[in-house]
Amino acid sequence: MPSPDRFPMNTPHDVLQASEVQALISYLDHEAAPTIVMNTDYEILAANTAYQRQFGAADKPYVGTKCYAMSHHYDRPCDQAGEHCPMRNALATHAPDRVLHIHHTPRGPEHVDVELRPIVDAGHRVVGFVERLQTVRHASAQPSGKGLVGSSPAFNRVLGELRRVAPSDLPVLLLGESGTGKELFARAVHEESARARGPFVVVDCSGLTETLFESELFGYERGAFTGASHRKPGLVETAQGGTLFLDEIGDVPLSMQVKLLRLIESGTYRRVGGVETLQADFRLVAATHKPLREMVENKAFREDLYYRISAFPIRLPPLRERREDIPMLVESLLARSASVTGKRMHLSSAALATLMAHDWPGNIRELRNVLERARLFADDGEIRPDHLHLDVAAPPPPPAEPGDDAGFRDYVRRFKGSRKELATALGMSERSLYRRLKAAALD
Repeated sequence: MPSPDRFPMNTPHDVLQASEVQALISYLDHEAAPTIVMNTDYEILAANTAYQRQFGAADKPYVGTKCYAMSHHYDRPCDQAGEHCPMRNALATHAPDRVLHIHHTPRGPEHVDVELRPIVDAGHRVVGFVERLQTVRHASAQPSGKGLVGSSPAFNRVLGELRRVAPSDLPVLLLGESGTGKELFARAVHEESARARGPFVVVDCSGLTETLFESELFGYERGAFTGASHRKPGLVETAQGGTLFLDEIGDVPLSMQVKLLRLIESGTYRRVGGVETLQADFRLVAATHKPLREMVENKAFREDLYYRISAFPIRLPPLRERREDIPMLVESLLARSASVTGKRMHLSSAALATLMAHDWPGNIRELRNVLERARLFADDGEIRPDHLHLDVAAPPPPPAEPGDDAGFRDYVRRFKGSRKELATALGMSERSLYRRLKAAALD
């Protein structure tokens, strides 16, 4: 198979005719999803009505515009700008490709699920592409008052995996450190599934004894035990037609794991003290911060249950692997707090630099707690480094004077994180940072 670079781009035999494009658009106008037709030179040839309504703007014509300029405001193709380019893959393989990107839209940056299919002529040459775009509604690429927030590569990877598995009924296992937002991701799986109109039921498996776990999960009949004065439906019954989220499944007692396995495999259960076999109907999402594979090897978790719940494992990144999301998360958390308290807060640049340098062992939960505590000390509405009360030494504040090369060098050497994160902490663009590093002989 020749490399993508060797494919001829828009040779006389590889051009979509205007009549063919019009026929495609007439067909695609019946599609609810925004869809565009492109040639092999990245140019948008036409778009269906759904695309024009959702992504078009009166002052920005799209026909004849390069797709990467329209969606990303790039001056070069995505793969040359450090992103995955589905067109390059489709040219090489003649097969569809799918990727989750952040696109510029009339509403600002948004997560968009892109599915690209090549158009192949009778000579098996790729002559164009049909690209279908779906905006991700349960996550935001800009500060938001609710839901998932992020735009880092690590966050986008998880979001892409979530988008792939959500429409199916496969069990999902969310793995990650405490405080990484497992319940929010579980809810997003539910909201993207065919069961979105059904209930989303959370079972906190931590600290539940065997008896309590069984009665909570399966419910009980009247007289099943002392104090059972009436029949009580369990959480499995409550989740009928929806999603059952077993949080911290690694804490389920061994003696109960076999009953849980039977529930998942057979789809049946009995209330405590009951004889009637009931039929369950739910989609399972489980989560844990514990190393389940090691627990299986140590006989602390059933191997058969592990393989049953881990049909589609997703590893959630800790906050230190997505530092570039911290400014957006801070703004979102402060906005959510303001909606409750009525008092708006903002962060000083030095405070943001301190947050960016912290390793966040408690992840987003720790970040939220730090901000909630800090706002109580920020009487004038500005959160400064001395309000944060982190358990680590704060980094030096960014140099206040533009020409303070000594302070700049010291700050750069002590800063933890990527160049993009450093630029954010210093309040400058990556291009300006590059020039400053070069001038300070640090590049």
